[in-house]
Amino acid sequence: MPSWGYSYSAKGEREAMASGRDLRVSFKETVELLREIRGKKLSEAYQILDDVIALKRAVPFKRFKRGIPHRKELTGWKAGRYPVKAAKLVKKVLKSAEHNAMNKDLDPENLYIKHAAAQVGSKLKRIFPRAYGRATPKYEQLVHVEIVLEEREVEEE
Repeated sequence: MPSWGYSYSAKGEREAMASGRDLRVSFKETVELLREIRGKKLSEAYQILDDVIALKRAVPFKRFKRGIPHRKELTGWKAGRYPVKAAKLVKKVLKSAEHNAMNKDLDPENLYIKHAAAQVGSKLKRIFPRAYGRATPKYEQLVHVEIVLEEREVEEE
């Protein structure tokens, strides 16, 4: 099995990591979705992903926004989409990170998403046969997703 490196290097005692490699999902949608859940509490992130899967909440597209339609439920930023396939795969990676945290005896109620990143993976190169003996190249971009969870102390008031 290959030894995958993370773009996040510091490994503390109160952190848990998980990654999904060579996922067949849109890179642009994954980047925008991970921006939306980064820094959130674990339960909030699950709620966001469930709402995206149920088409109740749109994800604002801030970087890859050309040709993206406006959504009336977005406030502050109008361009957005519902990346359902990306949300399902990110939810699987997030669930894996949560189980890794529970294996390290971290409390799931106090977990926050410290790092969430998507990197461009390899390309699957194929050909699409056309009329008169011609062919058109067809590429499929794979994506690497990595998530780091951190346990934060709860201050009692």
